[in-house]
Amino acid sequence: MQEKGTISIHTENIFPIIKKFLYSDNEIFLRELVSNAVDATQKIKRLAALGEYKGELGDLTIDVSFDKDKKTITVSDKGIGMTAEEIKKYINQIAFSGASEFVEKFKDAKDANEIIGKFGLGFYSAFMVADTVEIHSLSREEGAEPAKWVCDGSTEFEISPGDKTERGTDVILHINSESEEFLDKWKLQEILDKYAKFLPVPIRFETKTESVEDGVDDKGEKKWKSVEVDNIVNTTDPIWTQAPSELKDEDYLKFYKELYPMSEDPLFWIHLNVDYPFNLTGVLYFPKVKKDFELQRNKIKLFSRQVFITDEVKDIVPEFLMLLHGVIDSPDIPLNVSRSFLQADSNVKKINNYITKKVADKLGELFKKDRKVYESKWADIGLFVKYGMISEDKFYEKGKDFALFTNTKGEHYTLDEYREKVKPFQTGKDDKLVYLYATDPDKQDSFIQSANKKDYDVLLMDSPIDSHFIQHLEGKLENASLKRVDADVVDKLIEKEGGYENLLTEEQSKKVKEIFEKAIDSKTYSVEVQGSSPEELPVTVTMDEFMRRMKDMAQNGGMGFYGAMPDNYKVGVNGNHPVIDRILKSEDAAEQERLAKQAFDLALLSQGLLKGKELTAFVKRSVELI
Repeated sequence: MQEKGTISIHTENIFPIIKKFLYSDNEIFLRELVSNAVDATQKIKRLAALGEYKGELGDLTIDVSFDKDKKTITVSDKGIGMTAEEIKKYINQIAFSGASEFVEKFKDAKDANEIIGKFGLGFYSAFMVADTVEIHSLSREEGAEPAKWVCDGSTEFEISPGDKTERGTDVILHINSESEEFLDKWKLQEILDKYAKFLPVPIRFETKTESVEDGVDDKGEKKWKSVEVDNIVNTTDPIWTQAPSELKDEDYLKFYKELYPMSEDPLFWIHLNVDYPFNLTGVLYFPKVKKDFELQRNKIKLFSRQVFITDEVKDIVPEFLMLLHGVIDSPDIPLNVSRSFLQADSNVKKINNYITKKVADKLGELFKKDRKVYESKWADIGLFVKYGMISEDKFYEKGKDFALFTNTKGEHYTLDEYREKVKPFQTGKDDKLVYLYATDPDKQDSFIQSANKKDYDVLLMDSPIDSHFIQHLEGKLENASLKRVDADVVDKLIEKEGGYENLLTEEQSKKVKEIFEKAIDSKTYSVEVQGSSPEELPVTVTMDEFMRRMKDMAQNGGMGFYGAMPDNYKVGVNGNHPVIDRILKSEDAAEQERLAKQAFDLALLSQGLLKGKELTAFVKRSVELI
């Protein structure tokens, strides 16, 4: 048996095209070759289980090795093997059956993931790093002859009798001069750790040194010695392939540490396991989320039959769950194709919906099972839930039953519970319910206290996403609105029948307004004289609720044009306060202006708006008044 031939394709030479388009991601050659070896191994196990292969299976470990001097990398399996005819069929014909279509379709491709896995090109990714590739194979068929295939990266190949004596296939890559970085133990170990860590067949890469017990010394203490052992790079049965009923909490936590060695323990997890209408397994963990949640992304790893594919899972996992960590494994996700195809694939949409439902069900179950524990974790869970309620209507419908609203006293309520709590007190004369909220309790303390004096409750909304959540929530609530507690004096935020009227005459109000405008001397502040309780502050400085909200949203990504607009504040002068009466009774214009300025600066101070020279002048003036 000796044969030379040409791979029958219309294109003159496809290898330069493969090299050109796949060069940016050339390390995946090892993933593809090891995956092929795993497939071949699983096929022999399947044939043996069906009784179609009668021989001994033996040790099925796959070996990856390299020789720096010879500049070779070898992947060896003990799988089904191939005859010369099968090599011709699978390597020469099937792998190139779509070659012309491939060249035409992907001539503008920029990403290796748009190509590998299409048109059977997995094996040929070897030519990204190799000048010449050899296949040595012995088929599982009785009486089969060993075969050798050699190709130098052109369309020419040669098949001849081989000298392999054991069932299986060795693929030998003669590494080209540009790819010698791969002839390195640590580089190959890194690639295997990335792509092969959870493959279902043991993969051996060289050996490693381990310390083992070696008796005891004279003092009766343990002695240790170093031994060389096989370096098996993978765990063949990761927890997502096991039945949840067989796993304990320790197993999930141990696996989490394996994936993310430097992370704190997760809050809880969800084991995914479905085989209809698509196949999906996996474990998703809820981590403790830090305020800067951008750093948390790209922590979900996507596998296909235990082969690592990517940690870019944007289209498979709903946007709001990108903060989760863990593993998803599905053979039904189209492998290694452009993202536009991922989004269009019906299975991807189904999987996306399934994951959303599973997360919502799990959160609802945790809330009902142990509310106290759920409440203790709300500071971390809340970000996911609110993000989800904003992003997905279906999730909002489920989420409103387990989303918690925390007030400034640290008490937690569901949306329905909170409505019932505040409805009797916080419904205005227009029959509209008002939810008050604070974003910075320390800074807004005087406003919170004013609200509490009237038995009003104030929600705490201080997470990075709350400005968007408030806007979304208001669109969903019927006959209700949300107002920041420092958006105005409390009597204006919730206007009641028979509220405080301004006791000053029109002429007095006009005079007070003029005094304050002169004392403030800034177009940033508009003065308004109004009636409030004499026990409230003489002056308040507030920003309109709408403008404040738009600016908050601009800060947290969105409504950018509002962020660029100048700040404008309302100065509310309480006409019923004794200080205002004192200003009016003074016949000294300088005294009037000084008192007005002092009252205004106190209002600025309570809002954290008094800074620099103005703060220094206020302190000096306060000392003089003492």
